[in-house]
Amino acid sequence: MLPCIGARNMLPVTRAVFLLLALQGCGGEEASLPKLASGDVILAFGNSLTFGTGAKPEQSYPAVLQASIGHKVVNAGVPGEVTENGLKRLRKVLDEVNPKLVVLCHGGNDMLRKKGKKNAEQNLRAMIRIIREHGAAVVMVGVPDPGLFLSTADLYERVAADLNVPIETDIIPDLLGDNEFKSDHVHPNAKGYARMAEAVEALLQTHGAL
Repeated sequence: MLPCIGARNMLPVTRAVFLLLALQGCGGEEASLPKLASGDVILAFGNSLTFGTGAKPEQSYPAVLQASIGHKVVNAGVPGEVTENGLKRLRKVLDEVNPKLVVLCHGGNDMLRKKGKKNAEQNLRAMIRIIREHGAAVVMVGVPDPGLFLSTADLYERVAADLNVPIETDIIPDLLGDNEFKSDHVHPNAKGYARMAEAVEALLQTHGAL
């Protein structure tokens, strides 16, 4: 059985294999999503990356995703929010939107403000538990550690592996590493959010939601 350990502790050659196996869950079950039916709503929950800071509202990734897939996508992004505050407002948003699926992209402000990745990880785990208790499926979009070399923080891969959550780990680091796709050092521009919407759509397709 594959142990539930962080992929960052492995050699680069074995990391891709680890992530593929880890996303099947430590119990051996594939991380799959229920097929979205007509009328099912998606909730995009997060901070400024979800809100669309750096672009017009209609250029945010939830707006672009909605136009592409034909399902309503509710943008519940709050710029500047840390995971502690996101956790506090999550239940109310779930009650209001009643989504079938949640795209969770949160935690970047915790790292930028040096609030501690352990606290962010605990809050993300709590969010996932609440989302599932509400009866919705969940996927995550990983956010990079601040620094020169952009890569998704290891906490996201650990949470995804432990809780069997489909995750997109490449898109945000890729966008923020290319000036063509960003409006500032931590936010995409319109072209970047379009790419982000494509990545989320691909994630949902790969895991059976679309």
